[in-house]
Amino acid sequence: MNKEARVRFAPSPTGALHIGGGHTALFNWLWARHTGGKFILRIEDTDRERSTKEYEETIMAGMTWMGLDWDEGPDIGGPYGPYRQSERLEIYHKYAQQLLDEGKTYTEGPAIIYKVPEGISLAFDDIVYGRIEVRSETLKDIVMIKSDGMPTYNYAVVIDDYTMGINYVIRGEDHISNTPKQLLIYKALGWEEPQFAHLPMILGKDKKKLSKRHGATSVYEYRDLGYMPDSVFNFLAILGWSPGDDREVFSREEAIKLFDLKRVTKRAAVFDMDKLNFINQEHLKELDPMVRLEMVEPFWKEAMLPVEKHSREYLAQALELMGGRGRTTKELAEYSDYFVSFEPVKNRYDGSDVSEEDKGILKNFFGDLLKLDSWKAESMEEFARSWSNEKDVKMKNLAMPLRWALTGVKVSPGIFEVAEHLGRDEVKERLAYYGFVNP
Repeated sequence: MNKEARVRFAPSPTGALHIGGGHTALFNWLWARHTGGKFILRIEDTDRERSTKEYEETIMAGMTWMGLDWDEGPDIGGPYGPYRQSERLEIYHKYAQQLLDEGKTYTEGPAIIYKVPEGISLAFDDIVYGRIEVRSETLKDIVMIKSDGMPTYNYAVVIDDYTMGINYVIRGEDHISNTPKQLLIYKALGWEEPQFAHLPMILGKDKKKLSKRHGATSVYEYRDLGYMPDSVFNFLAILGWSPGDDREVFSREEAIKLFDLKRVTKRAAVFDMDKLNFINQEHLKELDPMVRLEMVEPFWKEAMLPVEKHSREYLAQALELMGGRGRTTKELAEYSDYFVSFEPVKNRYDGSDVSEEDKGILKNFFGDLLKLDSWKAESMEEFARSWSNEKDVKMKNLAMPLRWALTGVKVSPGIFEVAEHLGRDEVKERLAYYGFVNP
């Protein structure tokens, strides 16, 4: 059994939570939850010019949206605070002074610099990358405290991780080169270092570093595009890790149970929008109808559709009828707009493709259809089949015009299911608009 992990996610509040940061936060969170440990949020805000409170709040909001709750942090406190580097300056200066007193550092003006000793092997066993070894003579002396009194990254991170009891450091592989420098500080202070696990890079499909050209780069943008937290969580979890079978779609609970740092791959992970779309669509299908409605509704409202004119049951059932169409909640809202209002249908379809001769046939058919005793999809379809046989008209020549008139699109759920759900009166009104029946 793995020891209870104390892990941390330590973003700099100089921008929104991007996909790479979300990925690192997720893997730390999963390891904490898998081992029954603690997930700590620490804000690395020593870049005083670029760090802002707004970005700090945006990062927290992005994590909250993804469901990555933290056990200790700047907003909730904890036994190892403060959790913002800008509030920990006294701690950094205390240990820098200790090393100065021991003759392990030297000063250049107000700056304090660690003198790297020669002939030392700096080795660590990375959980993902295996054994890594660097000779100390390949490293330059390390600035610990800059002339403005602020600590450097490589110094502050060691002080913070040790004094916060962090026993696993899980971060991006771009930090591998920093680790030997940090090991020197651990050794200088006589501290035991944590276990390190460096995560693979995330690349676009073109194998280049992830950027805006590959799609949205901040976690929040995915929310606005109609992706669900569970889907983004699921998708990021399989970037560089798999549960060990071919499964790609799973719940948070399953991910927590199955997660193991030893199964993280060294190979760079590819950010594939098609995969994200597939995963989101699968999660969308599984949703409770009322929960799905809550997620789709904001996009209907954004499109100025009269949502309040319909019952919750009617709208939830309309989305059920869509039967897995739409990869995102935004797409699902677009694809189902005709259930909420006739206006989008009129904007898409003007009925000019129907000849007068065909209109005559359709008038007869729709007139008879609207007189049916039972307004159920099966009854309508049965009637349509027998009518088409009797009049020697192809079934598609009846169903397609009905589809266009009711939905304004070429592809939809079964058109008789759509007609049943819209109701006889609404169907009559739409057909009358196109001159297919008398008003």
